Amino acid sequence: MDRVRQGRPGVRHRFGAAIAVGAAAALAVTALAAPAQSADARAAGSAAADVNVAKNAGFESDLSNWTCAANSGAAVTSPVHGGAKALKATPAGQSNAECSQIVKVKPNSTYKLSSWVQGGYAYLGARGTGTTDVSTWTPGNSSWQQLSTSFTTGANTTSVTVYTHGWYGQSAYYADDVSVLGPDGGGGTDPVEIPAVPTGLAAGTTTSTSVDLSWTPVSTATGYTVYRDGTKVASATGASTTVTGLTPETTYSFQVSATNAAGESAKSTAVSVKTPKGNGGGDGGPVPKHALTGYWQNFNNGATVQKLRDVSSEYDIIAVSFADATTTPGQITFNLDPAVGYSSTADFKADIAAKKAAGKSVILSVGGEKGTISVNSDASATAFANSAYALMQEYGFSGVDIDLENGLNPTYMTKALRQLAAKAGPKMVLTMAPQTIDMQSTSGGYFQTALNVKDILTVVNMQYYNSGSMLGCDGKVYSQGSVDFLTALACIQLEGGLDPSQVGIGVPASTRGAGSGYVAPSVVNNALDCLTRGTGCGSFKPSKTYPALRGAMTWSTNWDATAGNAWSNAVGPKVHSLP
Repeated sequence: MDRVRQGRPGVRHRFGAAIAVGAAAALAVTALAAPAQSADARAAGSAAADVNVAKNAGFESDLSNWTCAANSGAAVTSPVHGGAKALKATPAGQSNAECSQIVKVKPNSTYKLSSWVQGGYAYLGARGTGTTDVSTWTPGNSSWQQLSTSFTTGANTTSVTVYTHGWYGQSAYYADDVSVLGPDGGGGTDPVEIPAVPTGLAAGTTTSTSVDLSWTPVSTATGYTVYRDGTKVASATGASTTVTGLTPETTYSFQVSATNAAGESAKSTAVSVKTPKGNGGGDGGPVPKHALTGYWQNFNNGATVQKLRDVSSEYDIIAVSFADATTTPGQITFNLDPAVGYSSTADFKADIAAKKAAGKSVILSVGGEKGTISVNSDASATAFANSAYALMQEYGFSGVDIDLENGLNPTYMTKALRQLAAKAGPKMVLTMAPQTIDMQSTSGGYFQTALNVKDILTVVNMQYYNSGSMLGCDGKVYSQGSVDFLTALACIQLEGGLDPSQVGIGVPASTRGAGSGYVAPSVVNNALDCLTRGTGCGSFKPSKTYPALRGAMTWSTNWDATAGNAWSNAVGPKVHSLP
């Protein structure tokens, strides 16, 4: 049928007869069908392999070998069906956005013409075949679909024009992976054909956070792409891979495609995998009634470089600093810095396990001064919870520390932490390290978040350093570096809704540990006595004591080690002897 009788837009009906032969759209296709031999080859019984006689069939070299009328076409990077680029052509005025290519063919031969298309009305066809010219079309689709037809060349035909086009007044169409499959007419072909779809995808060993996948190799593939629930998650050069970063007790769907220089095959049949329940995270020893927290540096900034095994035993909670952001909003990952001296990730994990066996909690700190993690939507909250729990399972972290120094959204961070707690269970350790300005009022985002998760919160160790003067709970202004600054500001949290067991005093371990705000360990100990016993106070004395005060925190165990562990040796025993 011609296009008009098939019911396409009628604004250009007067062109119907002419366009039916000369204007169909040459769109992209992954040529996965088995090559059909030409009539000549069959007659001769010698059958040279059929090839794709179209050049730059996937538009990876932009519009090389293609001509688009009225500059209507361009190579784009999204959406694509295979490879990195596809054709986008936009009809305008009297142009139907035809893009065409002259291909070399053999006389008296049959060719299969196909392409993948998306978007508006799209046509695919061939003219100048020497027999019956052909075309096919689709009224448009929001996802990729394949157009396919075939033609036979005449006795004297050595070249044919293949083309794609849209329709007048309609939206742009996209085309990718064009194939004109048949005998080589002397023009050669792109180096290789798109590989076949992989078969035999199967799941092997499955842990709470990973799964081994394997499949039958494709002979013409140079690589493979693995998809999880439709999203690309891994690449492999061989016919197997391990996908990590999964969430325990979660069902996933995996597929794999084959790739080479010509493009990417369609995805394989999916295999479903459910991860088992994990047992690695959220199961550290119980946090003591009075605890000392220290941040361990996963980098070298001039402080003593430590392995976790080197951290003083005075520390009850060790916060590994820091998690890293990914390109997915809210999602975090962890990259062990070679500068800290571990020979392998397994060695690092063994140190975590040893600390936990000794009754310590090793948690992952999220944020820091340069942290860029942002949780400001339901999707990012879920991404945070899933990725944080996956890291707890993979490394054995007992929980997380929230140290977002560039602001946080209390609504979505609360959702994220509650989702994480639901996965990790009641043994999860949750700490926070806000700056002084963040805890001046219960209306602040950090303070709101702490109160929102009070039932699962371990301790808030506010950073009493790198701060200007701040208000105390008595409304007076206090400057950092004094016992009054520590006690009067802690009083805001103690009277603002947090339990005393959820309040700790965070200070630098040495003068080099922060830009300002260092106080001697004796000042920290006086503040602890003031808040818990009512002794050792400065000019500010709280109206009551808080014997359940959790303890103290320092940045960092590395700077503490640089100073001979003077801070932990002095403050640790004080914390552990609080009433």
